[in-house]
Amino acid sequence: MKTLETPTFECETGNHHTFCPISCVAWLHQKIEDSFFPVVGTKTRGYFLQNAPGVTILAEPRYATAESEEGDISAQLNDQKELKRICLQIKRDRNPSVIIWIGTRTTEIIKMDLEGIAPKLERQLGVPIIVARANGLDYAFTQGEDTVLAAMTHRCPEYDCDATNQEREDAIDGFEEWKDAPIGSEKFPSRGRKLNNHTLVPFGSLPSGVASQSNSESKRQSIHVSGWLPSQRYAELPALGEGVYVCGVNPFLSRTATTLMRRRKCQLIGAPFPIGPDGTRAWIEKICSVFNVKPDRPEERENHIRKNLKDYLVIVTGKSVFFMGDNLLEISIARSLIRCGMVVYEIGIPYMDKRYQAAELSLLQHTCKKMKTPMPRIVEKPDNYSQVQRMHEPKPDLAITGMAHANPLEARGIDTKWSVEFTFAQIHGSTNSRDVPELVTRPLRRNNDSISGWNGLSKQTVDI
Repeated sequence: MKTLETPTFECETGNHHTFCPISCVAWLHQKIEDSFFPVVGTKTRGYFLQNAPGVTILAEPRYATAESEEGDISAQLNDQKELKRICLQIKRDRNPSVIIWIGTRTTEIIKMDLEGIAPKLERQLGVPIIVARANGLDYAFTQGEDTVLAAMTHRCPEYDCDATNQEREDAIDGFEEWKDAPIGSEKFPSRGRKLNNHTLVPFGSLPSGVASQSNSESKRQSIHVSGWLPSQRYAELPALGEGVYVCGVNPFLSRTATTLMRRRKCQLIGAPFPIGPDGTRAWIEKICSVFNVKPDRPEERENHIRKNLKDYLVIVTGKSVFFMGDNLLEISIARSLIRCGMVVYEIGIPYMDKRYQAAELSLLQHTCKKMKTPMPRIVEKPDNYSQVQRMHEPKPDLAITGMAHANPLEARGIDTKWSVEFTFAQIHGSTNSRDVPELVTRPLRRNNDSISGWNGLSKQTVDI
């Protein structure tokens, strides 16, 4: 029996920080509907938030920049008084259920004690205040969300086994209204299967529609999802504690996973991430195996979804791609593209937690073996100059890179795709399986008009 090819890991001396991590505010303030995010920093951070996230001006966003001026930096002003004034204005104008301070590199440099100030103001204002550090000195682009969720885990209520059992019994009683539904129907596709005794809390910020689809899939597999971290509303944060199983949906949430295990005593399910049909199937199968549940036709569902991708597969099969590294989604996206028939030369990634991504790496190995393609080299903190030199010989068809390197690579004749677009697009779950190949094929279609059989495909991707 042929053994799996072992992945090759390298570490270079490049910057592990790329895009600014405070950009997590762009999607978190939309996910947590009753929140407000003051970003404590300089005017530069304010300009960034106004332009980079691209939030529509038609809806007033629930975030703002608490600008640090000369008086703050030179310690002429009292930090607590200034932050209290800002929070009082936020409470008066917006009345949020929770205020989440985002500390930037400025607060790190001038040693602003946000963690010490927050509890005092919280008692005075009567509004929960959570502090999350999201500076580009310590964190990569998407790890801003990781620090917010890790801080939020401490505010989740304690798990009450008796109350949760009663909630589960109520759900089981609801089977009576579904018992006559045909198998495979929308009402209840797995008639005759009762909810499992275990409680699952997925963590990671997904759009509400995608999270609802995941809940429906879990119910199809007879798995009880008690809530999501983060929840849509602060009061709906899930209960955490011993007996609660947690499972991540994004590869950049290693700090949150560690906090859930060490501080809240939850049990982590190490599963591949639900990106692409194969990743979604593996995510579900791993959860089912932990809960001792037989999955409900996952292979059939994956094959059905993959048939709907055949118009994209015609374009990407045999094409090559090079990941320069930006958002920590590189391993999952590379695995998904290899399954679609592409060849991946190199996967650059700003930071690699091999324990948290162990299941994803294992799936990458199996995918390479199944598709009979060599394992790509994985480079942590890649040096961008060296990467460009390494591109000369293989000449990839596509480079997935940060915005800073896109134009230079295009000038060298290499098609590019901004990696930040994968962060803002809906790429999780079965129903969004077309988004990754749609994003990848756009530059290939743009520069290869001779491809036949293209019928002007379109997909509901998120505008950046």
